[in-house]
Amino acid sequence: MGRVTERRRVVRIRDGVVSSRPDTLVAEEPLEIRLGGKPLAITMRTPGDDFALAAGFLVSEGVLGRAEELANIVYCAGATDDGSNTYNVVDVRLAPGVPVPDVSLERNVYTTSSCGLCGKASLEAVRTNARWPVSDGPSPVRLTPEVLARLPDRLREVQRVFDRTGGLHAAALFTADGELLDVREDVGRHNAVDKLVGRALQQGLLPLSGAVLMVSGRASFELVQKAVMAGIPVLAAVSAPSSLAVDLAAESGMTLIGFLRGSSMNVYAGEERVVAGAG
Repeated sequence: MGRVTERRRVVRIRDGVVSSRPDTLVAEEPLEIRLGGKPLAITMRTPGDDFALAAGFLVSEGVLGRAEELANIVYCAGATDDGSNTYNVVDVRLAPGVPVPDVSLERNVYTTSSCGLCGKASLEAVRTNARWPVSDGPSPVRLTPEVLARLPDRLREVQRVFDRTGGLHAAALFTADGELLDVREDVGRHNAVDKLVGRALQQGLLPLSGAVLMVSGRASFELVQKAVMAGIPVLAAVSAPSSLAVDLAAESGMTLIGFLRGSSMNVYAGEERVVAGAG
Protein backbone atom coordinates (compact mmCIF):
# COMPACT_ATOMS: atom_id res chain seq x y z
CA MET A 1 0.00 0.00 0.00
CA GLY A 2 1.42 3.40 -0.95
CA ARG A 3 1.92 6.09 1.59
CA VAL A 4 -0.40 9.07 1.85
CA THR A 5 2.54 11.49 2.14
CA GLU A 6 6.17 11.53 1.01
CA ARG A 7 9.20 13.62 1.89
CA ARG A 8 11.17 15.65 -0.64
CA ARG A 9 14.05 18.11 -0.34
CA VAL A 10 13.08 21.70 -1.07
CA VAL A 11 15.08 24.92 -1.36
CA ARG A 12 13.35 27.51 0.76
CA ILE A 13 13.72 31.24 0.15
CA ARG A 14 12.38 33.61 2.77
CA ASP A 15 13.21 37.33 2.71
CA GLY A 16 16.31 36.66 0.62
CA VAL A 17 17.59 33.91 2.94
CA VAL A 18 18.15 30.55 1.19
CA SER A 19 18.00 27.29 3.11
CA SER A 20 17.45 23.58 2.40
CA ARG A 21 14.93 21.47 4.24
CA PRO A 22 12.68 18.41 3.81
CA ASP A 23 9.06 19.06 2.92
CA THR A 24 6.01 16.84 3.24
CA LEU A 25 4.08 16.31 0.02
CA VAL A 26 0.84 14.52 -0.68
CA ALA A 27 1.40 11.25 -2.54
CA GLU A 28 -0.12 10.81 -5.98
CA GLU A 29 -0.22 7.45 -7.76
CA PRO A 30 -2.33 5.93 -10.52
CA LEU A 31 -5.11 3.50 -9.67
CA GLU A 32 -6.37 1.19 -12.40
CA ILE A 33 -9.91 -0.04 -11.83
CA ARG A 34 -10.79 -3.33 -13.45
CA LEU A 35 -14.28 -4.81 -13.65
CA GLY A 36 -14.39 -8.60 -13.84
CA GLY A 37 -10.75 -8.61 -14.89
CA LYS A 38 -11.22 -6.10 -17.71
CA PRO A 39 -9.55 -2.65 -17.52
CA LEU A 40 -12.17 0.05 -16.96
CA ALA A 41 -10.53 3.31 -15.90
CA ILE A 42 -7.38 4.86 -14.48
CA THR A 43 -7.47 7.72 -12.03
CA MET A 44 -4.70 9.61 -10.28
CA ARG A 45 -5.36 9.38 -6.56
CA THR A 46 -3.90 9.55 -3.07
CA PRO A 47 -3.41 5.94 -1.90
CA GLY A 48 -5.88 4.81 0.72
CA ASP A 49 -9.55 3.75 0.69
CA ASP A 50 -8.90 2.29 -2.77
CA PHE A 51 -11.72 -0.27 -2.53
CA ALA A 52 -14.17 2.47 -1.52
CA LEU A 53 -12.88 4.63 -4.37
CA ALA A 54 -13.53 1.85 -6.88
CA ALA A 55 -16.98 1.13 -5.45
CA GLY A 56 -17.93 4.81 -5.44
CA PHE A 57 -16.75 5.20 -9.01
CA LEU A 58 -19.05 2.35 -10.06
CA VAL A 59 -21.95 3.95 -8.20
CA SER A 60 -21.40 7.15 -10.19
CA GLU A 61 -21.37 5.08 -13.39
CA GLY A 62 -24.67 3.41 -12.52
CA VAL A 63 -23.15 -0.07 -12.13
CA LEU A 64 -23.65 -0.44 -8.36
CA GLY A 65 -26.37 0.77 -6.04
CA ARG A 66 -26.57 -1.72 -3.17
CA ALA A 67 -23.96 -3.48 -1.06
CA GLU A 68 -25.26 -6.92 -2.04
CA GLU A 69 -24.52 -6.19 -5.72
CA LEU A 70 -20.81 -6.15 -4.92
CA ALA A 71 -19.13 -9.54 -4.56
CA ASN A 72 -15.63 -8.36 -3.67
CA ILE A 73 -12.77 -6.05 -4.54
CA VAL A 74 -9.16 -7.22 -4.50
CA TYR A 75 -5.75 -5.86 -5.32
CA CYS A 76 -4.28 -7.52 -8.38
CA ALA A 77 -1.06 -9.38 -7.58
CA GLY A 78 1.41 -9.69 -10.41
CA ALA A 79 0.32 -6.41 -11.95
CA THR A 80 3.91 -5.67 -13.01
CA ASP A 81 6.38 -7.52 -15.24
CA ASP A 82 8.26 -8.88 -12.25
CA GLY A 83 5.06 -10.15 -10.62
CA SER A 84 5.07 -7.78 -7.67
CA ASN A 85 1.96 -6.14 -6.26
CA THR A 86 2.03 -2.37 -6.62
CA TYR A 87 -1.34 -1.94 -4.88
CA ASN A 88 -2.23 0.34 -7.79
CA VAL A 89 -4.59 -2.08 -9.58
CA VAL A 90 -7.92 -3.26 -8.17
CA ASP A 91 -10.40 -5.72 -9.63
CA VAL A 92 -14.10 -5.42 -8.85
CA ARG A 93 -16.29 -8.51 -9.02
CA LEU A 94 -20.05 -8.12 -9.21
CA ALA A 95 -22.41 -10.44 -7.38
CA PRO A 96 -24.05 -13.25 -9.39
CA GLY A 97 -26.96 -11.96 -11.42
CA VAL A 98 -25.81 -8.33 -11.44
CA PRO A 99 -25.57 -7.28 -15.09
CA VAL A 100 -22.09 -6.40 -16.31
CA PRO A 101 -22.23 -3.10 -18.19
CA ASP A 102 -21.70 -2.86 -21.89
CA VAL A 103 -18.12 -2.48 -23.06
CA SER A 104 -18.97 1.07 -24.11
CA LEU A 105 -18.48 1.96 -20.44
CA GLU A 106 -14.77 1.18 -20.76
CA ARG A 107 -12.77 4.39 -20.74
CA ASN A 108 -9.13 3.32 -20.65
CA VAL A 109 -8.23 6.95 -20.00
CA TYR A 110 -7.30 9.11 -17.04
CA THR A 111 -10.47 10.32 -15.37
CA THR A 112 -10.50 14.05 -14.76
CA SER A 113 -12.99 16.69 -13.68
CA SER A 114 -13.64 17.46 -17.35
CA CYS A 115 -14.15 13.95 -18.72
CA GLY A 116 -17.49 12.67 -19.95
CA LEU A 117 -20.05 13.86 -22.43
CA CYS A 118 -21.13 17.43 -22.95
CA GLY A 119 -24.26 19.50 -22.57
CA LYS A 120 -27.67 17.90 -22.98
CA ALA A 121 -26.21 14.45 -23.64
CA SER A 122 -24.58 14.48 -20.20
CA LEU A 123 -27.77 15.61 -18.47
CA GLU A 124 -29.81 12.91 -20.19
CA ALA A 125 -27.23 10.23 -19.34
CA VAL A 126 -27.41 11.05 -15.63
CA ARG A 127 -31.22 11.12 -15.68
CA THR A 128 -31.28 7.74 -17.41
CA ASN A 129 -28.82 6.03 -15.07
CA ALA A 130 -29.82 7.49 -11.70
CA ARG A 131 -31.40 4.85 -9.47
CA TRP A 132 -33.04 7.19 -6.99
CA PRO A 133 -34.78 10.52 -7.44
CA VAL A 134 -33.25 13.41 -5.55
CA SER A 135 -36.33 14.21 -3.52
CA ASP A 136 -37.26 15.10 0.03
CA GLY A 137 -39.07 11.86 0.79
CA PRO A 138 -40.71 11.28 4.18
CA SER A 139 -38.06 13.34 6.05
CA PRO A 140 -37.51 16.59 4.13
CA VAL A 141 -34.00 18.04 4.27
CA ARG A 142 -34.07 21.64 5.41
CA LEU A 143 -30.99 23.69 6.31
CA THR A 144 -30.57 27.10 7.85
CA PRO A 145 -27.93 29.53 6.60
CA GLU A 146 -26.41 29.35 10.08
CA VAL A 147 -25.82 25.59 9.82
CA LEU A 148 -24.42 25.93 6.30
CA ALA A 149 -22.05 28.66 7.42
CA ARG A 150 -20.43 26.28 9.91
CA LEU A 151 -19.69 23.52 7.41
CA PRO A 152 -16.48 24.89 5.77
CA ASP A 153 -14.76 25.38 9.13
CA ARG A 154 -15.89 21.96 10.30
CA LEU A 155 -14.53 20.42 7.11
CA ARG A 156 -11.23 22.23 7.52
CA GLU A 157 -10.90 21.02 11.11
CA VAL A 158 -10.91 17.36 10.06
CA GLN A 159 -8.51 17.66 7.12
CA ARG A 160 -5.62 15.94 8.87
CA VAL A 161 -3.42 15.30 5.82
CA PHE A 162 -4.05 18.79 4.44
CA ASP A 163 -2.53 20.21 7.61
CA ARG A 164 0.73 18.40 6.79
CA THR A 165 0.83 19.00 3.03
CA GLY A 166 -1.53 21.82 2.00
CA GLY A 167 -2.22 19.81 -1.15
CA LEU A 168 -5.39 17.80 -0.70
CA HIS A 169 -9.06 18.23 -1.49
CA ALA A 170 -11.68 17.04 0.94
CA ALA A 171 -15.29 15.91 0.83
CA ALA A 172 -17.54 15.34 3.82
CA LEU A 173 -21.05 14.18 4.56
CA PHE A 174 -23.12 16.06 7.14
CA THR A 175 -26.62 15.80 8.52
CA ALA A 176 -29.03 18.69 8.03
CA ASP A 177 -28.13 19.73 11.58
CA GLY A 178 -24.45 19.99 10.73
CA GLU A 179 -23.30 16.73 12.34
CA LEU A 180 -20.27 15.22 10.60
CA LEU A 181 -20.95 11.74 9.24
CA ASP A 182 -17.79 10.97 7.27
CA VAL A 183 -14.86 12.74 5.58
CA ARG A 184 -12.30 11.69 2.99
CA GLU A 185 -9.27 13.45 1.50
CA ASP A 186 -7.64 12.95 -1.89
CA VAL A 187 -5.52 14.77 -4.42
CA GLY A 188 -8.62 14.73 -6.64
CA ARG A 189 -11.89 16.14 -5.33
CA HIS A 190 -13.86 13.64 -7.45
CA ASN A 191 -11.89 10.81 -5.82
CA ALA A 192 -12.69 12.14 -2.36
CA VAL A 193 -16.40 12.03 -3.23
CA ASP A 194 -16.10 8.52 -4.69
CA LYS A 195 -14.44 7.35 -1.46
CA LEU A 196 -17.33 8.76 0.57
CA VAL A 197 -19.97 7.21 -1.67
CA GLY A 198 -18.12 3.90 -1.86
CA ARG A 199 -17.92 3.66 1.93
CA ALA A 200 -21.65 4.40 2.13
CA LEU A 201 -22.34 1.64 -0.42
CA GLN A 202 -20.25 -0.86 1.56
CA GLN A 203 -22.17 0.05 4.71
CA GLY A 204 -25.56 -0.30 3.01
CA LEU A 205 -26.41 3.39 3.42
CA LEU A 206 -27.38 4.29 -0.14
CA PRO A 207 -29.27 6.33 -1.09
CA LEU A 208 -27.90 9.18 1.02
CA SER A 209 -31.24 10.99 0.92
CA GLY A 210 -30.75 12.79 4.23
CA ALA A 211 -27.15 13.91 3.74
CA VAL A 212 -25.40 17.14 2.80
CA LEU A 213 -22.23 16.83 0.72
CA MET A 214 -19.59 19.51 1.38
CA VAL A 215 -16.57 19.79 -0.93
CA SER A 216 -13.46 21.91 -0.97
CA GLY A 217 -12.89 23.84 -4.18
CA ARG A 218 -15.42 24.22 -6.95
CA ALA A 219 -18.55 22.29 -7.86
CA SER A 220 -18.04 20.70 -11.26
CA PHE A 221 -20.62 18.82 -13.33
CA GLU A 222 -18.91 15.56 -12.33
CA LEU A 223 -19.36 16.24 -8.61
CA VAL A 224 -23.04 17.03 -9.05
CA GLN A 225 -23.37 13.85 -11.11
CA LYS A 226 -21.80 11.76 -8.36
CA ALA A 227 -24.09 13.33 -5.76
CA VAL A 228 -27.17 12.68 -7.90
CA MET A 229 -26.17 9.06 -8.47
CA ALA A 230 -25.85 8.59 -4.68
CA GLY A 231 -29.22 10.25 -4.01
CA ILE A 232 -27.68 13.21 -2.15
CA PRO A 233 -30.10 16.18 -2.08
CA VAL A 234 -27.66 18.98 -1.14
CA LEU A 235 -24.18 19.82 -2.44
CA ALA A 236 -22.24 22.76 -1.02
CA ALA A 237 -18.86 24.02 -2.22
CA VAL A 238 -16.50 26.73 -1.07
CA SER A 239 -15.97 27.92 -4.65
CA ALA A 240 -17.94 28.37 -7.86
CA PRO A 241 -20.07 25.84 -9.73
CA SER A 242 -19.94 25.40 -13.49
CA SER A 243 -22.92 26.25 -15.67
CA LEU A 244 -23.56 22.59 -16.48
CA ALA A 245 -23.36 21.70 -12.80
CA VAL A 246 -26.12 24.23 -12.10
CA ASP A 247 -28.21 22.85 -14.98
CA LEU A 248 -27.91 19.29 -13.70
CA ALA A 249 -28.70 20.29 -10.12
CA ALA A 250 -31.80 22.20 -11.22
CA GLU A 251 -33.07 19.39 -13.46
CA SER A 252 -32.42 16.77 -10.78
CA GLY A 253 -34.08 18.66 -7.94
CA MET A 254 -30.82 19.08 -6.02
CA THR A 255 -29.86 22.05 -3.88
CA LEU A 256 -26.54 23.47 -5.08
CA ILE A 257 -24.67 26.05 -3.01
CA GLY A 258 -21.46 27.77 -4.05
CA PHE A 259 -19.09 30.34 -2.58
CA LEU A 260 -19.94 29.07 0.90
CA ARG A 261 -17.60 31.21 2.98
CA GLY A 262 -18.57 32.29 6.44
CA SER A 263 -22.08 33.70 6.44
CA SER A 264 -22.01 34.34 2.67
CA MET A 265 -23.21 31.87 0.06
CA ASN A 266 -24.91 31.66 -3.33
CA VAL A 267 -27.79 29.21 -3.78
CA TYR A 268 -27.87 28.23 -7.46
CA ALA A 269 -30.64 25.61 -7.36
CA GLY A 270 -33.08 24.11 -4.90
CA GLU A 271 -33.38 27.19 -2.71
CA GLU A 272 -36.52 25.74 -1.08
CA ARG A 273 -34.29 23.57 1.17
CA VAL A 274 -32.51 26.62 2.62
CA VAL A 275 -34.73 28.28 5.20
CA ALA A 276 -34.18 31.23 7.48
CA GLY A 277 -34.12 30.58 11.19
CA ALA A 278 -31.89 30.02 14.16
CA GLY A 279 -29.11 27.46 13.58
